[in-house]
Parts: sequence; structure tokens; C-alpha cells
Amino acid sequence: MQTKYAKKEQTALYKKFDVLQKKLVPLWEQIGSSDPGGTFIEDENTMVVLPSLTVDIKLDFAAQQAYEERMLFMLFLLRQPHVRIIYLTSAPIQKEIIDYYLDILPSVSISSARRRLIQISPHDLSDRPLVKKLLERPKLIEQIRNAIPNLEMAHLAPFMTTDMERDFAVQLGIPMYAADPRFFAFGTKSGCRQVFSEEGIQHPQGAENIFSRDDLVQSLSQMRAQKPEIEKAIIKHNDGVSGFGNATLDLSGLPKPEAAEEKTALEERLKEMQFELAEVDYDWYMKELETKGGIAEELISGDDLFSPSVQLRIAPTGKVELLSTHDQILGGPSGQTYMGARFPANPEYGPMITHEAEKIGNRFAKEGVVGRFALDFVVLRSRWRWEQYAIEVNLRKGGTTHPYLTLHFLTGGNFDANKGVYKTLQGHAKYYVATDALKSEAFKKLTPQELFDIVSNHRLHFDHTSHTGIVLHMISSVSTLGKLGLTAIGNSPEHAEEIYQKFVEVLEEAAN
Repeated sequence: MQTKYAKKEQTALYKKFDVLQKKLVPLWEQIGSSDPGGTFIEDENTMVVLPSLTVDIKLDFAAQQAYEERMLFMLFLLRQPHVRIIYLTSAPIQKEIIDYYLDILPSVSISSARRRLIQISPHDLSDRPLVKKLLERPKLIEQIRNAIPNLEMAHLAPFMTTDMERDFAVQLGIPMYAADPRFFAFGTKSGCRQVFSEEGIQHPQGAENIFSRDDLVQSLSQMRAQKPEIEKAIIKHNDGVSGFGNATLDLSGLPKPEAAEEKTALEERLKEMQFELAEVDYDWYMKELETKGGIAEELISGDDLFSPSVQLRIAPTGKVELLSTHDQILGGPSGQTYMGARFPANPEYGPMITHEAEKIGNRFAKEGVVGRFALDFVVLRSRWRWEQYAIEVNLRKGGTTHPYLTLHFLTGGNFDANKGVYKTLQGHAKYYVATDALKSEAFKKLTPQELFDIVSNHRLHFDHTSHTGIVLHMISSVSTLGKLGLTAIGNSPEHAEEIYQKFVEVLEEAAN
């Protein structure tokens, strides 16, 4: 329970934060104009990039550093001559990785870009969130603040927001372009189901705000009573990410709904849940459920089943923008773990899901939400049409943010949500395949420099004339985890897939 003093302290922090956030409106001209298709700005605009992750998943340092480097696509904004970036990471990034991104920059000299890039690190190899490491070091925060030439022309760009990101923005004295952590509930599994209901958006049958085994059993029983033919349910922790925190439960062969023995049978069946994360066990999972809450809902299944997503942003002015759609590539034990995406989503159902997503965007804008977020759907082809179910809201940047902004920052184009097509400034359609999970033990033999050589030697590097090729990310983890990410950009879905498969082929050849 919060003490009276702690509550007063929180109130004071939020008053300071609210004053800072008001600066986003006059700043928006500069923030929005940082996009390559926008007007070049004359005043120096500083972005403090904070790629910190606060998640339940246990990340060792190598994985944590790789995810922190995933936002290095922000360096492509240095093509704007008055943009300045302060990039924060737990440990310094290898010079050759920075050089790789600066080499891709169009229309600007590397020396100019390098002068406007400042890297600051606490040199902390622990597995705690980066933002926590920074908050523990007041002198480092002072160093970051001193590196900002004009606090009135600066903002914080975090990957996700918690109270810690809010506190960090307050200590720096700059606003944060991201969702206020007071809106955290909208991004939970229970919160988004409630919003879907309120906005009349179809979503799977189920129940939210489950905080105990008894709650879960009762919810499953009610679901079966309402729809006896349900064969599988999915259980989700409220704040699970990328499919972790999910468990699948087989409901077949149980006593009839509302039978006297149903409750006992359900309690026993819970012990047979299939967890998406291999190291999770029943006791830990239920303890987390009791602490953080969760949901249970019908697992939608079918032969023609896809998992698209819609990305949006809300400007500080309240304008809602539909940014992109993707078909997610899922893997893991039950196909619920995010592995990558294809852009854009199938035009047969892309416009349909953007229409539903816009309802959520308008609702969030009315609430005062600012920043980027995404909605995940499941779409199922019935006999006559596509049927969509909203699954969850990710009130933060996500796995589709970096490939889309990589394409956008390098080509200056835009996505037409009505047609489901992205076109460059020259009017050429572009497509990509992206992944965060290209992994093999054999890849550990490779260094980042060898990765760059593979891309270059096989002429797979991103080409600014054709606007096609490979852009790598999560590069440092190749030698430690045998893992890396990439975005393969092509002139058609087939062309993007061809480039992607060609890179995988030559990578495996080089590693074996």
C-alpha cells in the first residue's frame, strides 16, 4: 500500500510530467518533420532514444543488448541536417555496428551524421531494465541533460513506457513522445478486452480480470456453458509480450457444461496447460496470474487463419494516423510467439482490420493517449467472407515498428491504408519480410563484420536507387546467441521473399 508521502510524491511527479507533455504540441512540427518526407527543419531537434524493456521475460545481457540495439533504425533520421540523437544503451555499441547504419544513410556525409550522434551508457551488464540503471545514476542523467543543446527542442523516444520512463523524462526536463503510463491498463489483456467491448469490436468469447485458479475455473465453465463446442482456450497473463505469458488449454473430453463434476475436471485439466515459454511451470504461471491478473478466451482456429496487425500513432494534436498493416509470422510451441512479419497485410482483409483499428485509435485519442501503438487481430476465412477478431493492444512500439520505420525513413514514402499499399516518394510500391528470430548455433561462428561482408559480397545490401535490399538489426547477438534480425525490402511480396531467402541461404552457407 502506498504511504501518504509516496502518494504526494507521485502527484508532484505527475504535475511536472503534465507540464512537460504540453510542450509536445508546439514540438510536433519538428518531431513530425523529422520524417524524411517532411520539410527540413531549421532548429536543432534532439531525440533521446531510450530502448529500455521492462518485461517479465528473463533476458540475459546479450539478448538485452540486442533488443536495445533494435532501435538503431532511429539513426536514419540523421539524414536531416538539424536532427541530433542521444542513443542510450546498457553497454557501448560496437563502432562497426554504428558505422553500418551510418553507411546506409542517404544524402548526408557520415562525418556530419556522426557529429550529431551521441552515445551514452552506464556500462552496466546486469539483466535489469536500462531505464532503471540510468535512474540509479544521477551524474549520468546530468551528463545526458548537458548533451542536449536546447531542452525546449528535445523529447524522449522510449520503446515502452512505465513509471520509470516517466520519471526519467521528468529528471531530464523534456517531454516523452509515448503513451502516458497512466494509460497502462489499456494495454493489458483485460483492459483491451474491455475497450473492445465498449467500442463494439468483435473479439473472442472469454473473460477478463482473472486473479485466481477459482476465477479461471469459473470463467472456463461459463465459456463452455455459453458455447459448448469450444475445444481449446488460451490463457494470457495481463502484461505478457510476444506470446510469452500465454498458455493453451485443451477443453475436449471434459464433463458436460454445468455438470456436477465439471469443476473438479477443469481444475485437473489446468495442470495440463501447454505453456508458450518452455521454462515455465504450472506453479509459477498460476502465481503470476494471481499477482498480475489475466484473461481466458476461446482459441480461434481454422484452415485459413492469419494473424495480422495494424500500427497507428496519435499526434499530440489528437490526430489519429493509420501507419501500416502486417501479417505476423508466428512460431513457438503453439504458434503464439512473434517471430517476424510480412508487410503489408493481405489486401483482402487489410482495409477491414484498419477500419476496426481506427475505432480504437479514436477512442484512445479522446482519452489523451499519445504515441505509437498496435492492434493484433486473428482473421478467419468463412465460406463467404473474412471474419476478424481483435486480440490485443500493444500500447508501445513493437516488433513491427523497426522494419516499417526502416523502410519509411530510408524511402520517405507512406502507406495508403485504404488500398493497403506503401509507395515511395517516387511512387514505387514496396514490400518486405522482417524477422527478429533468425537463429542457429552455427551463426555464432560469424562476427558482425562478416555479416556485413556477406550482405555486400552477394549484393544484398540496401540500394538507394532501387530501394531494395537487406537491412540488418540485433547485429551484436550473432556471435553470442547465434541470432540476428533483418528486413528484406523488395518490389513485390515475392521479390521481398526472394531477397530474404537468398540471404538465409548465403548466411547458412557461410556459417557451415
